[in-house]
Amino acid sequence: MNKGSGVSYIRERVKAHPKPADEQLLTRIRDHSISMLLNFLNSMFDGVDDSFFELANHAHTNNEQNRYFEAMREIRIKRKGIENHFQQELARLFNQPPSQHKTSESLSDNVDVDVLSLVQNDALEESVAINSMISKARANFSGSLLQFQTRVSSVYGETNEENAVNPLDPEHICKAFSDACIGLDIEIKEKLIVYKQFDRYVMGNLVECLEEANKIMIQAGVMPNLKYTAKKSRVTPRSTSDVSARPLEAQSDANGYDGAGDVFSQVQELLSALRNTASNPEQQQGDPNTGAGGRQAPPPGNVQFIADADLLSILSRLQHSVRTENLAEGPVVALDLRTAVQGLLSEESQKSGKATALDQIDEDLINLVSMLFEFILDDYNLSAPIQVLISRLQIPILKVAIRDKSFFSKPSHPARKLLNALAKAGIGWSDASEKKRDKLYEQIHRAVQRILEEFNGESELFEEIYQEFSQYLSREERKAKLVEQRTKEAEIGRVKSHKAHQVVEQILSEKIAAQPLPPVAVELLRGGWSRVMFLAYLKEDTEHRLNQCTKVVDELTWCLQPHAEVEARQRWVKVVPQLLKNLKAGLKEVSYNSAKLEHMLGELKKALTETFKQQSITSAQNDAPKPPAPVAAVIEQKLTPAIKTAVERQSEYEDAALAEYLTKIDEMECGAWIEFSLVNGTRFRCKLSTKIEDSDTYIFVNRLGLKVVEKTRGELAHELRKGRIKALEEGLLFDRAMNAVIGNLRKMSGKAA
Repeated sequence: MNKGSGVSYIRERVKAHPKPADEQLLTRIRDHSISMLLNFLNSMFDGVDDSFFELANHAHTNNEQNRYFEAMREIRIKRKGIENHFQQELARLFNQPPSQHKTSESLSDNVDVDVLSLVQNDALEESVAINSMISKARANFSGSLLQFQTRVSSVYGETNEENAVNPLDPEHICKAFSDACIGLDIEIKEKLIVYKQFDRYVMGNLVECLEEANKIMIQAGVMPNLKYTAKKSRVTPRSTSDVSARPLEAQSDANGYDGAGDVFSQVQELLSALRNTASNPEQQQGDPNTGAGGRQAPPPGNVQFIADADLLSILSRLQHSVRTENLAEGPVVALDLRTAVQGLLSEESQKSGKATALDQIDEDLINLVSMLFEFILDDYNLSAPIQVLISRLQIPILKVAIRDKSFFSKPSHPARKLLNALAKAGIGWSDASEKKRDKLYEQIHRAVQRILEEFNGESELFEEIYQEFSQYLSREERKAKLVEQRTKEAEIGRVKSHKAHQVVEQILSEKIAAQPLPPVAVELLRGGWSRVMFLAYLKEDTEHRLNQCTKVVDELTWCLQPHAEVEARQRWVKVVPQLLKNLKAGLKEVSYNSAKLEHMLGELKKALTETFKQQSITSAQNDAPKPPAPVAAVIEQKLTPAIKTAVERQSEYEDAALAEYLTKIDEMECGAWIEFSLVNGTRFRCKLSTKIEDSDTYIFVNRLGLKVVEKTRGELAHELRKGRIKALEEGLLFDRAMNAVIGNLRKMSGKAA
């Protein structure tokens, strides 16, 4: 770390060269760290492959699809070489560790401004992406980084506070990977995707590597009770001339904000606590209790803080560069605003000859907006094409925040309302292939385009666009609700009809299979009476009428059985006339062919009469002794209960395993948005429109109200268990992002939430 890191190293007596035991310890740390980082890198390449495959699947032109496939192929071919180069660079960092004093500054600080202005856009974008990874890792893992650096420096020897070493510094690791990727022949958009995955899989897990290395050194007795104390340094008082260089509205800000800026004040307090913990408490001035609300003390020399108007002008230049891009293209990557602004500030300083810097308030604003958009662009609830569009609003939102700090505390602020509306409207949008023909996508695209082209700092533009977009959305929602209602009614009718067919078929199949029936009875039941039962099921809310129809079937099958008992024969004589009357009335009600009906009833009467005549013969047969059952049949009868018991046990096990997921499905409410993942990798989003309890059926529609999928409760539980279903959150995007950012800052600063 550089001298201004704010860390007081515990000085211990070390020799000029590591002892043999130290060399063994360094070798152990090196091998373990490289092994972990290579594992992270391996996961990253798998993630890159999946990302390009997904992008290729959703590409809306053949050229775009081919570009992603070519990038995938290029990376697969050169993957081994990148891994080897990365491993060699990591080993070199441990064998010949560079001094932190020489390398701790960010890339943007070391680049000559004149040269920077000549660098191509691709190189600048790559530099911004790398600096973003470095800054984020240093901020997130500062404690582990400082502990590792202090301990490992003492192990190397030949080090002191001024030239401490850290082989695992984020800048070294990012540079090692960047150098390894020089030979990749892919476009900058694809390369930024690779860096995004490297940030996620490697840099995001760097803390695990640091903690393991610290454990190894602690076990070896290297500074097991390491303590840090913040170094005090003299703060150069801000001169009156420096203050006067700012506009009047900026001077009033120096004393803090009014009550409207409560949320931003909380964030300032948390960021201040993080800075004190990390390394730079000397930069804080303002409220002594919170460390927030003050101005950053300038370094010695003729340095002035940039005025809000000048900062807005710089941001407008950045906004212009975004406006000239194709809004619908490119990866979902948050712009590193701080690095970009610092680069332009340095350029302005060289042109004017006056050193200019950001004050602490502006830095906090930039950090807060950057964190908000990092959350938004990592939010799974937004589909990728909508994320690409919303990511373009990062600079306009920052400009809004600079002009009006209460933006963070006002849910009714036009910019917040528009951002929330765009995100809510896009939650059900998932078909990237239809971007050019989709009206909703066109509306979101138009809204973003207008902001980039017309926004000059006044919130009225956001309000105007919000009203226009809301009116469009209301019209579309009304149409979708009408379509959804028709879809719902049609599906309820269809499912109930299907259920009726199933119930009738099951009843008749069981009754017919229970005993042999004459063909005329089977034909009458399946061809005619099934329709009577079907209508009875649909018309009645209760089971009363269906039970009556089922009773007719039971009476018919009973009457077609031989009965030898006197009481049964007497009952038979009473039942048959009413049975025939009920059959005729029911079949006429469903418009059964009258001529065929008379013929069928005549044949049925003959069958019934024949059955009655055979009753005495059947009685004699029933009195005869029954032959013993075959041995095989007896064995089967004995085994059957055991087999059923095993099946039942398996069924109970499956039911228990699914119970948790069935509960989650039951808790799913109508109107909830869901993302389904198919076996082939395709994903689509839909909304639960209705639950049909009769058949345990769930109907899902798209954002236009059209049915897209139908699943039973059990099928949904199985899909959820396999991870193929994901619930999407519909909460206000900005509010969720703000809550997440503040919660994360509180966690990092050690404050109670």
